Amino acid sequence: MSRVICLGHAALDRIYRIEAFPPHPTKVRAIEHIESGGGMAANAAAAIARLGGKVELWSRIGEDDVGVKIRTGLKAYGVDIRHVQMFEEGRSSTSAIIVDDAGERLIVGNRDTSMPSGTSWLPLERVAKATAVLADVRWLEGVRALFTRARAERIPTILDADLGAREALAEILELTDFAIFSEPALGDFAAKLGHEAALARVRELGPRHAGVTLGQHGYLWIDATGVGRCPGFAVDVVDTTGAGDAFHGAFTLALVQGMDAGTAARFACAAAALKCTRLGSRAGLPKRAELDAFLAQQG
Repeated sequence: MSRVICLGHAALDRIYRIEAFPPHPTKVRAIEHIESGGGMAANAAAAIARLGGKVELWSRIGEDDVGVKIRTGLKAYGVDIRHVQMFEEGRSSTSAIIVDDAGERLIVGNRDTSMPSGTSWLPLERVAKATAVLADVRWLEGVRALFTRARAERIPTILDADLGAREALAEILELTDFAIFSEPALGDFAAKLGHEAALARVRELGPRHAGVTLGQHGYLWIDATGVGRCPGFAVDVVDTTGAGDAFHGAFTLALVQGMDAGTAARFACAAAALKCTRLGSRAGLPKRAELDAFLAQQG
């Protein structure tokens, strides 16, 4: 069975749904509140597992109550957590997420910047048996180690290119096969360029596929065959939190299952859309049968 390694951020989200964002600071009643696993790589891993893929997460968390909840949540979704490392001196990441009635959100995250960054404990020998590796940009030392080994083993590398790593991206992109940006991150990386020109610049740095997620407008990419576009799917949006993470996980699983870029993009756009129909980063993640039925219904 194909196996994916995900590396990067894992967190605990505390999510509050409100009717609307107030025009000025005040007290607002929450319509609903949940606690859910979060973090870019962790959510992508959960999406892969939910869709029936075999996946393990390599991540750093604190040896604290939050860390225990993070591990428990991932295990419940079927993610292999043997290499989610707990550090006694670390503090696990948390986020407060406010979601309005339209599904838009405000995220206030807290990450321990003093978390040990060394990579000596990573089981890099496992890369040779992986079918693909996916990483976010929240632990650059880990990304370099993983992608360098994957490149040596000829294992495809997929990068979740989000905000926060602009100065290091050029180096990482040299080791990346599929670079998938959020729209804000692409704008930050290639300011004043349109989407297609920005993606062409990304490809010049090494990736054979450069794409950008566009929310309800779908996905745009450039590869050796030219420009590709996949429209988004119309759903009743409850919460957009984690939609990009779901896209990355589903896209990666589609690739390892042999889908071409266009089919993988449609598969991933559908997974992201279904995720948005429920509150939280993971509650709406579809199982494979649900996703296949949704796609068949769309025609």
